[in-house]
Amino acid sequence: MSKIYAALLVTALAPATALATPTPGPLPHYPKAKAAKIRRMPEPVEGHIGGAITTNAGDPLPGATVFIKGTYIGTSTNQDGHFDLTRSFANGPVELVVAYVGYETQTILLQKPEDQLNVAMVPSATMLSETVVSASRVEENIMRAPVTIDKVSAKQVERISTPEVLSGLGNLAGIDVSSASMLFTSISTRGFNTAKSERVIQLVDYMDTALPSLNLSPGNLVGIPELDMESIEIVHGPASALYGSNALSGVVLFNSKDPFVYEGLSLRLRGGQRNLLDGQLRYAKKLSEKLAFKINGSVFQANDWIANNYEANNTSLNPANSPLGYDAVNRYGEISNLYTPYQNQPAAGYIVNQELYGKTVYMPGFTEQELIAGDQKTKSYRVQGAVSYLFNSDLKLTVEAKRGEGTATYQNLSRFRVKGLGTNQYRAELKSSKGFIRLYSTQDFTGSSYELTQLSARMLTLPTAEGGSLNYAQQYFGTYNQAYTQARTTFGKTPAEALAIAKTAADATQLKSTDPRYTVLRDQVVNDKRPGYGAQQNFSSYLNDASAQHNFVLGHNTGLIVGGAYRQYRLGSDGFLFADTNGERILNHEFGGYAQLTQTLLDDRLKLAFAGRVDAFKNFDPSFSPRVAAVYSVGERKQHNFRASYGQAFRSPSQTDQYLQSDQRSFILLGNVGNGFQGYGLTNAQGQSYNPGVTPLAGFQVSFDKLRLERVNTVEVGYKGAILPNVYVDASYFNSRYNDFIGGTAFIGNLDGSRPTEQQVNAGLPSGFTDSKASPARAIFVSYNFAQEVRTQGATFALTYYLNRALNLTGNYSLNVLDRSNLPTGFRTFFNTPKHKFNLGANGTVLKHLTYSANYRWIEGHYQEMPLAAGQVHTYRTADAYLGYTLPKIATTLQLGGSNLFDDANIQIIGGPQIGRLVYLGLLFNVK
Repeated sequence: MSKIYAALLVTALAPATALATPTPGPLPHYPKAKAAKIRRMPEPVEGHIGGAITTNAGDPLPGATVFIKGTYIGTSTNQDGHFDLTRSFANGPVELVVAYVGYETQTILLQKPEDQLNVAMVPSATMLSETVVSASRVEENIMRAPVTIDKVSAKQVERISTPEVLSGLGNLAGIDVSSASMLFTSISTRGFNTAKSERVIQLVDYMDTALPSLNLSPGNLVGIPELDMESIEIVHGPASALYGSNALSGVVLFNSKDPFVYEGLSLRLRGGQRNLLDGQLRYAKKLSEKLAFKINGSVFQANDWIANNYEANNTSLNPANSPLGYDAVNRYGEISNLYTPYQNQPAAGYIVNQELYGKTVYMPGFTEQELIAGDQKTKSYRVQGAVSYLFNSDLKLTVEAKRGEGTATYQNLSRFRVKGLGTNQYRAELKSSKGFIRLYSTQDFTGSSYELTQLSARMLTLPTAEGGSLNYAQQYFGTYNQAYTQARTTFGKTPAEALAIAKTAADATQLKSTDPRYTVLRDQVVNDKRPGYGAQQNFSSYLNDASAQHNFVLGHNTGLIVGGAYRQYRLGSDGFLFADTNGERILNHEFGGYAQLTQTLLDDRLKLAFAGRVDAFKNFDPSFSPRVAAVYSVGERKQHNFRASYGQAFRSPSQTDQYLQSDQRSFILLGNVGNGFQGYGLTNAQGQSYNPGVTPLAGFQVSFDKLRLERVNTVEVGYKGAILPNVYVDASYFNSRYNDFIGGTAFIGNLDGSRPTEQQVNAGLPSGFTDSKASPARAIFVSYNFAQEVRTQGATFALTYYLNRALNLTGNYSLNVLDRSNLPTGFRTFFNTPKHKFNLGANGTVLKHLTYSANYRWIEGHYQEMPLAAGQVHTYRTADAYLGYTLPKIATTLQLGGSNLFDDANIQIIGGPQIGRLVYLGLLFNVK
């Protein structure tokens, strides 16, 4: 950046001296609180501010934040509760803001430097002075946020005892979490839970954590370590009016710690069950009053959970334990064969027994344990560094680089063993109280990841002997037919007895995981990235994002923010995942602009907010997302806050939905941004399969238009407030209507989108539509929009009772209801959300240095429809607990934690593993 350009940026973002300078987000901007107890000491050094922050009982408060109001100048207290700041008094008095979770915020007016302040904090559980930035993209009091929002502090993050931080957010009302493996957790709000979080965007300091190639966030697998989390904010419901694409159901914002504020060395070490080893390190240092840096690193490994549900999948044509075989949920790559006259080869001496005509036989695939071949470790490595420079007290430049990679199991259409999957991210941000300019870039990479279904299916279609022409599937189905015929004609067995004999004979021919050839073939397929030949995944794409926002103060009671963003995708897979077969990356883009006007009336008790955003896309029509909201505050301290809002949001199809091109030979996956597709479904309206001459082909016709945006309209009302001085309540109700849901389907069609002729369909049947010489028709999988409107409603209620410092009681309840009154019979909604869920918890600090938390969560059983499988998830419950004992003299906290303490059978997603108990011991070292 040239000096001239830098000067222009500084000038553009510098605060106007004629206006009152608002506090820069996410720095605290608090209303006046109770006067602090201050003991003034002898005259200090000029410009130096320091002292101690304690409880009203005189105990030190380590980690309390201390800011000069309206600036980025701040710090936090050390383990003894002490702090030091330098600030010039040349421009007059200074306001010092002291904050700590669970205590009233103190605002202190200093006429001159003081270096021996003693600030006693007053306990408070009602969060009347807590602030958030994600609800409106500017700092505001959480009690007066216009939508449902939660905030988790760094202290609360420290007490989360699940191995992955997102899993612990399920303790909050209205939030559903689903773990596909130990470190791959999906989060959702207001229904339509999945294993890949595609409707909730996850941000770290406003950088999207999603993989550019897939538009999904891999939990916190490649996010930031918990040691660097200053807070987590969760916005429930539609947020596209301010966040654009994919904020259909909410936003999860991770705020990292500022090196100017949180200096020092932090180290966390944990070890426990399942060979858990977890280490995190953070170091931050102010090199001068204007320059600071931080570095973070983390290493995690443990034995992962393994999925082992062998019930029949909903797509299986045969029930579990059928003598014809069946498709099991967690057996992968089952190959099915429909016996027909077309398979007869008289010249080769192969004739299908007529009694098998129309019957589908399944060749069993391999289990997850067999396919990963003992590689059960889940791992995560993360490293990050950032440098921040203060041009002045209200203008900060941050430059950051971050790399994260991990090994876990991910679930979508199949289960994927991701090995070394990760991202590189780079960010440059110039920020002041009047706005920001932010640039960031994300690159994803696959490492040695592979898909389990492809791995299993490909192994079953390889030759039974090196250089041979007969493969395992041909051998299996040939043996089945031969054994059945022999049992019927030679031994006179009944059809039922013959089917059982045929299955036993065919199973005996199948490749076993204990066979040395199994290892040879597995390694061959795992390391082959060619679709249809191997199972290795291959992509490496880029997301480049540029955004800016300016905050205007139009009057004492009027504010306006105006912002915009542009993002470009550069998709790359060498032709193995996307249609980038010419060696050039596919370019896609979207951009948008937003504005929000806020107005306060009636002595600042009524707050109105009007927001709207327009987004444009390369492949879709422009979209407008409005949000209108009102908050009315009652009470002497505005402690009762009633809110109402209406919002619209959208989700754009993922990059794979748009540009997928992966030929698996037996079928092909294609993107759908051209002219749509016409073809024939695999079953007709009566659920029948096509049988030439028996079932008319016309009854199988299907058409799929080019993809559109997925949309939702939501009305919400809520209350947040302190019904008693020590009792805090957050309640909400919402009603939503969804349109144009994006789903996927398989059909028979031509690659150019046209409908095959009946002759082409019949000619393609014998080869399963894999012989291009016989027919151009293929089995195709594409994404498309459902035309059916889907309606939902729900409510949440959360209560916190602060008895004293030693006991803080929490409880919440969530209701989610799917309205089926307008839905056709059998319509799949993918709602995947329990109707009823509740949490009960307690936390506090006893004996001065012993901190504890405990939570019991109950989730009602419900029917789930995932791309991999559909079925009933049974009611489950989990109990989590944490104990921490602090040794102040050595700045160390001894930790004991555990999740699912009673080891309850805990399957959170259909097709996922049982999440068992995990108990750990650890220590946290934190010195400033």
